[in-house]
Amino acid sequence: MAGKTHVVVIGGGYAGVMAANRLAQRDDVTVMLINTRPDFVHRVRLHQLVARSGEAVVAYQDVLADGVRLVVGTVTRIAAAERSVTLAADGTFAYDYLIYAVGSGSAEPSVPGAAEFAYPIYILEDAQRLRTALDARPATAPVTVVGAGPSGIETAAELAEQGRRVTLVCGGVLGPYLHTRGRRSVAERLAKLGVTFVDGSDAKVTAVTRDAVRLANGRELPSEVTVWTVGFGVPDLAARSGLSTDAVGRLLTDETLTSVDDARILAAGDAAAPSNLPLRMSCLNAMPLAARAADTVLSRLAGEQPENLHQSMYAQCISLGRSAGIYQVANRSDVAVGLHIDDGLGAKIKEKVCTGILDHMAKEARKPGSFRLHRIPGGVAKRQQQLRANRAEAPADADRAV
Repeated sequence: MAGKTHVVVIGGGYAGVMAANRLAQRDDVTVMLINTRPDFVHRVRLHQLVARSGEAVVAYQDVLADGVRLVVGTVTRIAAAERSVTLAADGTFAYDYLIYAVGSGSAEPSVPGAAEFAYPIYILEDAQRLRTALDARPATAPVTVVGAGPSGIETAAELAEQGRRVTLVCGGVLGPYLHTRGRRSVAERLAKLGVTFVDGSDAKVTAVTRDAVRLANGRELPSEVTVWTVGFGVPDLAARSGLSTDAVGRLLTDETLTSVDDARILAAGDAAAPSNLPLRMSCLNAMPLAARAADTVLSRLAGEQPENLHQSMYAQCISLGRSAGIYQVANRSDVAVGLHIDDGLGAKIKEKVCTGILDHMAKEARKPGSFRLHRIPGGVAKRQQQLRANRAEAPADADRAV
């Protein structure tokens, strides 16, 4: 390819920044990062922003390579045939390669009243609105957090530690990803903080009003502020642009993270669905996926065969206020095992993870190509086994449909 190679990265979260920084290692590559905000949002700290126990906004100059051009705007369309992207207000930009790293947000709630009266927490503006709502109420006002995944648990613990009256509605079990032992540890910590949690088959929310949450068993929980942490969704940009996606809307790719429709488009992070077997939406997976997508582009520019995806390290890290946390270890199928680290040491590990994320991005900005977590040995055989199992199931599903 003669002259400069122009790469556009859509999305300035963990995946987008890592991919953009990594691509900056070649002088003959120009990189444009398009993001809706002028600052980086450290999403794993949004619950701290809500409780005013920490900040979640970082200047891009602290994590983005100097050679990457930042464009603040919203992409409304990807024109694969023309190799261009259109922004809502700033015109059209051409690319030679495109990395789709739009991330994820809250899924549109289907429960009556949730969209009107509950506060999601997945993006910065949501967290800021929730913080304002909490500031307007006294500490004695009842707060209900709906959803007992990491975001729900962290938000409930953070607010309870600040003296809030918090009820956590699990909609099933507390911490579905956690091993039974880890779940027991989290439950004990939440109880110490004064969090009331409602779990079991009847702990599903059927309606949200201005001052209450109604459960499937007819029980009503008083709630002056309802926090909604149920479900992830991804932007529909790929689908609207005519690209193949999975049922959730993630871009379908092969194992090199290349779109099944176009060899010049790649995906990374929460919005990627490699071989229709996506990794768990998480920061843990976002940056290795981004490094792999960037390496695929760099390999093609060098005339080399790109390597396939593999991920060999899985875990889940949850803060439980400022003085406790849990680090849940998992196997190579991303299933939690009986080993976990909790209490004060768990909090230290969680904090190290949060600071380490920014350190990884900043180091990649200073020295592109230095990130290595996506190349840790192992994990390939397990994923290949999963892919074979999926392929074996596909004909059976087709036969049943017929």
